[in-house]
Amino acid sequence: MCGIVGYIGHREAYPIIIKGLKRLEYRGYDSAGVMLYDDQDGIKLCKTKGKVSDLEAKTKDNFTTNGSIGIGHTRWATHGVPNDVNSHPHVSNSGELVIIHNGIIENYAPLKEELKKRGYTFKSDTDTEVLVNLIEEVQKKEGLKLGKAVQIALNQVVGAYAIAVFDKKNPNEIVAARLGSPLAIGVGEGEYFIASDASPFIEYTSNAIYLEDGEMANIRLHKPLKVRKIKDDSLVDPYIQELQMNLEQIEKGGYDHFMLKEIYEQPSVIKDTYRGRLHANEGIVQMAGVEDNLEKFLNADRIIIVACGTSWHAGLVAEYIFEEFTRIPVEVEYASEFRYRNPIINKNDVVIAISQSGETADTMAAIKLAKENGAFVFGVCNVVGSSISRESHAGAYTHAGPEIGVASTKAFTTQITVLTMIALRLGKAKGTLSNTDFHTYLQELEIIPEKVAEALETNDRAKEIAAAFKDAPNCLYLGRGYNFPVALEGALKLKEISYIHAEGYPAAEMKHGPIALIDEHMPVIVIAPKQGHYDKIVSNIQEIKSRSGKIIAVVTKGDTQVRELADYVIEIPETSDALSPLITTIPLQLLSYYIAVMRGCNVDQPRNLAKSVTVE
Repeated sequence: MCGIVGYIGHREAYPIIIKGLKRLEYRGYDSAGVMLYDDQDGIKLCKTKGKVSDLEAKTKDNFTTNGSIGIGHTRWATHGVPNDVNSHPHVSNSGELVIIHNGIIENYAPLKEELKKRGYTFKSDTDTEVLVNLIEEVQKKEGLKLGKAVQIALNQVVGAYAIAVFDKKNPNEIVAARLGSPLAIGVGEGEYFIASDASPFIEYTSNAIYLEDGEMANIRLHKPLKVRKIKDDSLVDPYIQELQMNLEQIEKGGYDHFMLKEIYEQPSVIKDTYRGRLHANEGIVQMAGVEDNLEKFLNADRIIIVACGTSWHAGLVAEYIFEEFTRIPVEVEYASEFRYRNPIINKNDVVIAISQSGETADTMAAIKLAKENGAFVFGVCNVVGSSISRESHAGAYTHAGPEIGVASTKAFTTQITVLTMIALRLGKAKGTLSNTDFHTYLQELEIIPEKVAEALETNDRAKEIAAAFKDAPNCLYLGRGYNFPVALEGALKLKEISYIHAEGYPAAEMKHGPIALIDEHMPVIVIAPKQGHYDKIVSNIQEIKSRSGKIIAVVTKGDTQVRELADYVIEIPETSDALSPLITTIPLQLLSYYIAVMRGCNVDQPRNLAKSVTVE
């Protein structure tokens, strides 16, 4: 949520900041702003409700864009409605300090009241304006330089943040800090970049420092970068990473939207995810994070999966797979509920935390809770160097590459791929999966990318069905077994990007309530591959048909029984029941995409949503 970009160096800052903010639009936002500084004009501030393009248009009026130091921000509203005043950057009462901030300051209200007593006034409704004035109060009261004032002020706040602060009294410095919200610093030749992730500066430098939780950095022109602990001001030796992404990965590559590009990348990224880990001919699945901790997995009393959103749905698929292959009990928890309900966690529990970004606030909190109670934590995420990858005891990266579209697609299938490989390895080691089945699954997983590519050939059919149902006010998704979570995920995709109300259900639960909704106006998407509970789901389809519901069925190629009942059929290639979610989800992604496009929705940046949810 929100996006931070900053620059200090020898180039013009404005184009770097604007381009960087556009790269961060995928994070979700409702307003944007920029601050530039030069010796002639001093601090120059421009901010607006709306998109980065609106900010660009506004800067053309009475705003000079020269200056080689600046900060920019895209805001996702928390405190205060989206408007020009609440937009970032925010300025202190003296006009000397400027701040941009991701996250939430939970104790802002008492701090604000105390600052009011000391004569401070506030123009916005934000917690961020409270923070910048708190820093100013500390700085003035104790006669401190900016860095020390920021460190002292941050020890007085409760919450999560990534911040960049500028002081016009020392205009060759930006102070950055993070706690619970990601912040990367690009290190170039005589220049530094600051951003929520590395995408804004990837074409300028391949060297980056990722601040750890509770760290701050003094970023000064022509001087070495200094990193300190916020808690005690002690120096930290920063680790410079070489970035793995490239510019091509974060461009659309000829597709109309990032989401469509990412849907079509799934054959290659699934292959990238198992490359070097799965060797079907040799009968080997090998993942360092699993191998190094194999005994912890094998001796686990249970596996607890914590995640949010689409990652939670991947966890639900994994529940079926783990219990089938390993016979270890599995519980799948919403991270936001897990962290607050005083869960029972034992030392012999393995907690698998799943997150595309590796920065999800609720999942991070669930990890910390699990570790405090002695559980072994295994992270599954897509972003190298992310917070979850660092906080987990061990883990495995997916190799989906940057996922820019807010509605997750390729992250879902690569997460399932990783989790399936873990389950296969454990099932083989425990002897709960026969050698024959083990080798069969390995061979099938190896050719899944080809079958996903074949499933993508349903594109035109999905577009045709989308045209028929783009104006539907509601939609029902049904699945059984391994494909019940796919029904949930299909409904989520439709909700996220088309704003059509949709619900996913186990097909057998339909007659326990949702069947009351079915009439001739209700489209029902039924996931009905030939494997698994086929006969049962055929009966469910008949129940829908007898009540005049409009049936869209995802079926195995060559199916005849469901075809006779359904109004629309989408055919997919056959695979094993356990691996079918990797295939059945593809036409649902395409269907949601085309419905959203036909409704004129912003597919890549749906309203109110953010890619990386770094606040509760």
